Amino acid sequence: MILARQVVDICQVHGPSPQVMTDILRDGVNLAVWQRQLPPQVEDFATLVLSLGQSFADERVVDVDERQPVQLPQLLREAADLHGYEGFVADVAWLVDAYTCLLGARRIGLRLRVLEGAMCPRFHVDHVPLRLLSTYGGLGSEWLGEGVIDRQRLQYDQPPVDKVQHLAVGDVALLKGEKWQGNEGYGLIHRSPLTPVGKRRLLLSLDWLA
Repeated sequence: MILARQVVDICQVHGPSPQVMTDILRDGVNLAVWQRQLPPQVEDFATLVLSLGQSFADERVVDVDERQPVQLPQLLREAADLHGYEGFVADVAWLVDAYTCLLGARRIGLRLRVLEGAMCPRFHVDHVPLRLLSTYGGLGSEWLGEGVIDRQRLQYDQPPVDKVQHLAVGDVALLKGEKWQGNEGYGLIHRSPLTPVGKRRLLLSLDWLA
């Protein structure tokens, strides 16, 4: 006998407190967004980084020890002399701590990049359990609510422009992917923003590895 798949009501949640991030653990929530304002020194740092016009990048695996604060030595070291660097590193470390605490993770993948143009210009879903995205400068990622577009035709159809939603600079977004248990078939549909030529963005992403 084939059992019918249980119908799940999918929703997205937003809030001004970091507490909203815990909502991503609820069934049926495939996006949780902490809508925050960046500290001024962190915002200044991101502006400086983007103004240099260079393709800075840092990609690493971070092993987490719950007894010790996260350390990110030489994070984006090419920009270490810029004003606000220490505050920026502290902010990223806090997000890593929050992410790992939420999941009980022991190893994560960290990517920090200055991007020019759209990295993933088509709407898609991620084949990961849970990804954290935060844009420190430039345009934020775009996403769709459930039912806006046929999931089977993501490569072909375009959603109505007025249905495309945007993350703001500073937002901390947790996106459930297809590999989160119980979320199969409901990964958040999203894409990189359509960035004008010559414009850049500074993007942080975290992935749960173990």
